[in-house]
Amino acid sequence: MNFSFLLQATPEASAPAKTTTYQSVWDIIDKSNEGLGLFINLIILAMAAWTIFVFIERFLAIRKAIESEKSLLKNVKADLESNNIQGALAKCSNTDSPVAKMLEKGIQKIDRSPTELTSTIENTGKFEVLRLEQRLNSLATMAGAAPMVGFLGTVIGMVSVFYELSESQSLEIKTIAPGIMTAMITTVGGLIVGIIAFMGYNFLVGQIGKVIYRMENAALELVEFAARRKESKVKNMDV
Repeated sequence: MNFSFLLQATPEASAPAKTTTYQSVWDIIDKSNEGLGLFINLIILAMAAWTIFVFIERFLAIRKAIESEKSLLKNVKADLESNNIQGALAKCSNTDSPVAKMLEKGIQKIDRSPTELTSTIENTGKFEVLRLEQRLNSLATMAGAAPMVGFLGTVIGMVSVFYELSESQSLEIKTIAPGIMTAMITTVGGLIVGIIAFMGYNFLVGQIGKVIYRMENAALELVEFAARRKESKVKNMDV
């Protein structure tokens, strides 16, 4: 019998099968956590956590301020028109929003001079806006600082690459891979945090702008009501 076909098939059958290895994103990040790369990644992670915390905390505070004043203005205006000053004050004091705090201070000075009333409203409004804007500066800082920290990691990674090359005197992937991993991962991480912080900052600034617009309208209506109230008192005195 002719067994030549078995001899020809044996090498192919015994040849080891090629296997393809896949690395997860976490594996790649883990390989970059060597030396200063770990320190840079921890800094970027801390910046990311702070960015997310500030955005969520400020977003909830601003949304609460917007939603709580939707029905407030209508109710306060109705009380003022019916000369129920105490009722208007009670509604403002029971509402935790910048507009409510500003109106409360203004209503307390509603029978004072226009200059004093306007000054009280402006000062209270500025204070409430500052409360809304607290910690927003840190978002702007993260938007600029996170990419710079990532770039620092890139420089550190490349320095590590050249150092390893000088020590090993050979251009092998396993020698330069950790440094390149550090350079790339820190850059990507810094850019992601910077983009999130930048977009979050601008979004929150836009929302605060809406609150400021409503505060200005409420202040204008209160000043106009105070002027009408004073004119009405003067007419009653003349009569």
